[in-house]
This record gives sequence, structure tokens and C-alpha cells, in this order.
Amino acid sequence: MKKLALLVCAACTLVGMASAAQKAILDQYATAAKAADPGFTGFSAKRGKAFFLAQPSINPDTPSCSSCHTDNPRNAGETRAGQRIEPMAVSVTPDRFTDLAKVEKWFRRNCDTVLKRECTPVEKGDFIAFMSSE
Repeated sequence: MKKLALLVCAACTLVGMASAAQKAILDQYATAAKAADPGFTGFSAKRGKAFFLAQPSINPDTPSCSSCHTDNPRNAGETRAGQRIEPMAVSVTPDRFTDLAKVEKWFRRNCDTVLKRECTPVEKGDFIAFMSSE
């Protein structure tokens, strides 16, 4: 019984650390968003969901984030090459959005693929807010 309690405590600690890392990344995006727009008031999971599901029709091969990641961020997705993509939802993949270099790498690639442009700090923060709420 003590071993189970220790494992639960260890898991809670890891989740707490992931949340702190995610918050640090969101704080960086918030600072950039405020610099670009002094009227910025915060990120929105609702806007993040709309962004995730939107089909801007810029690239017919990947018309939305959900083209590869599925409509449900709790599900695994698949690249156009058939490789598995772990679920985007933080509740399923708690270490998502904990490494700024990785986060930026994938935003850079995926925003260019889907939108043919860089994502804004607000879009990035909204997206992470949505994935953190899932």
C-alpha cells in the first residue's frame, strides 16, 4: 500500500512540474502577445478550439490541425506519411508543451503547413490553453 501511495505522489509531482513548464511557456507567449497588442487580456481555450478545428483552405492536403491530429485531441493522430502522433491533449500526454524549443519547432512546421505563415503568440497560447483544458 505504501508503494502505491509513493507512486501516486510521484505522478502528482510530475504533473505539477509539467504544469509549471506549460505555464512558463504560456507566460512567454503572453509577454509577446502584450508587446504586439497592449489590449491583450489573456488566452482562450474557446478560441484555441476554434483555431484547432478551423479549415482555412490554404493547403488542401492539410486543411486544418485536425487533419492529422483528429477532431478529438485526446485521440492519437497520424502524419500524412502514416506515422503515429501522440494525443495533443495534456490530460492524455502530460508532457506536451513543456519544452519551448520543441513547442516552437512544431508550431513553426505545422503553422507553415496548414496556414502558410507563422502562428501568432495569441494563436499559440490559445491552442495550448485548449489542449490544456482537454
